[in-house]
Amino acid sequence: MKIRNCLCILVLVCICAACGRPDVKVSVNSIVPHPASIQLKDSGAFLLDRSAAIVSGGNGTENSEKFLRDYLQKHYGIAPKSKGKKRIELRIEENPQAVEGAYALEVLPGKVTITGYNEPGLFYGVQTFIQLLPVGEMQGASVARTGEGAAAQDSVGAAAAMPVGKKGEPLGIPCVRVEDAPAFGYRGMHLDVARHFMPVEFVKRYIDYLAMHKMNYFHWHLTDDQGWRIESRKHPRLNEVGSYRDATIIGIYPGTGIDSTRYGGYYRMEELKEVVEYAAQRYITIVPEIDLPGHCMAVLATYPHFGTEDNAGVKTATTWGIFNKLNNVLAPSDEVFAFLEDVFNELMDIFPGKYIHIGADECAHKWWKNSPKTQAFMKSHNLEDEDALQRYFAERVSDVVKQRGRIPVGWDELVGHGLPDGVTVMVWRGRSNWMKAADMGHEIIMTPSTMNYLNRQQRPDETRLAHRGRPLTLDIVYNQDPVPDSLSVSQQKMIIGGQGCMWTEYFHTPEDVEYAIFPRLSAAAEVFWTKEDLKDYGRFVEGLPDMFARYELWGVEPCYYIFEEKPAVPGS
Repeated sequence: MKIRNCLCILVLVCICAACGRPDVKVSVNSIVPHPASIQLKDSGAFLLDRSAAIVSGGNGTENSEKFLRDYLQKHYGIAPKSKGKKRIELRIEENPQAVEGAYALEVLPGKVTITGYNEPGLFYGVQTFIQLLPVGEMQGASVARTGEGAAAQDSVGAAAAMPVGKKGEPLGIPCVRVEDAPAFGYRGMHLDVARHFMPVEFVKRYIDYLAMHKMNYFHWHLTDDQGWRIESRKHPRLNEVGSYRDATIIGIYPGTGIDSTRYGGYYRMEELKEVVEYAAQRYITIVPEIDLPGHCMAVLATYPHFGTEDNAGVKTATTWGIFNKLNNVLAPSDEVFAFLEDVFNELMDIFPGKYIHIGADECAHKWWKNSPKTQAFMKSHNLEDEDALQRYFAERVSDVVKQRGRIPVGWDELVGHGLPDGVTVMVWRGRSNWMKAADMGHEIIMTPSTMNYLNRQQRPDETRLAHRGRPLTLDIVYNQDPVPDSLSVSQQKMIIGGQGCMWTEYFHTPEDVEYAIFPRLSAAAEVFWTKEDLKDYGRFVEGLPDMFARYELWGVEPCYYIFEEKPAVPGS
């Protein structure tokens, strides 16, 4: 992809609304992710007020209608009627030729029509309509020159003035025509709740953030060395023991000590099912992850004999960065594989999505090499080395997943250790791993840590807790190309999309997570929705003031580093 070095000119539509309302100015650049096609009408506006109606014919429109009504009531104090001449019409026109998520939106002075060519498409059309709503004034914010891509971050200039007034007042919406469809079928975001547990209400809010950015997969990292977060009725000791740790590291690894405060929690099955239903109503599929055979200290704290050293006194981890330093691997045995079959079947009873993540990353083989019982198992099963054993683990668990008609997903370490048939590879390291997987005919989900791990610093001088080292600035996230031209055509076809990742070692609270993901989540959403030749970082930056106003409307406190001064609060 060619990186544009000059800013595009901010396109404003100035429309005189009816009834003597002032001009309504709307920046089309603030629609994120950017649509495939948007045509601005020369004049006119739709005035959304208490006389307006939302009209739908059922048959799959219910989720979209409810979301729109709830959003308007919550954020604008407007409750549209169910009948009326001035209306927002929601409809589905099934089109087998259209990709999932395709839609059209037309705004005229007396009528808004949102047409989905399938159910998800209608929902995404609603999200675009929501982004045409006024969100407040953010004028004169200028972009700071920070990190890479500073030339493209020179100045936002004057942002669009979009007066809102008090809740319940009419909203002027510009007349436009949008035709849109996603570039990729998999558009996701990840959340690690093993390092720091996040309450159910925040998980739902997180899902809303994904939905409003037209993402359709939520990768939920539910187990790790620092905690087991899923209720298990077959193995309740996992929740009594493995869901808690005695303390937590203070500061950046290796830290300045531990806080000596017991920490933990887990989601009960009813809560997990509630979240699954909540996500489904927003056309989001949850990809749950149980990480194995490494990253298992929470399991070993519960069942010490599952490890390579019986009764080794392993406890749920209190620190981060323990790969290859502490023994966190499962030892192969009939009892261990029966346990894994139990917990994965419990997982699949709760989560109906087609993808089930089995982990398979950062497994330190030295513990297997030093374990007589592991070496004996390998010999009896004709496994020539530890790579073969890791493949054996992956195959055993993948078989459990595939028997239920699901698709196993694993981190890209599987490529080097032997990739079982039918496994989708989630790439976080170098391109050699995923090129091999693609050549072998495996689906690829792109999430390279250098471009998609939102737990990294947002700028070199950031003082808040975050992973140090190479900062992940907004322009780096945006300017990535998920399908580089250097790949062969056959390799490109195997890339089904990608996701951002939010690891929570240094993000203790929902507010910390929100600070980390915004605005970079918005950039990632455009990477995986908008076709590469339609992306433009300058245009994206021009629309940020409106986007930041929208964050504040949602009650989010994002990272403002891209602005020299914090933009004005909506309505101020």
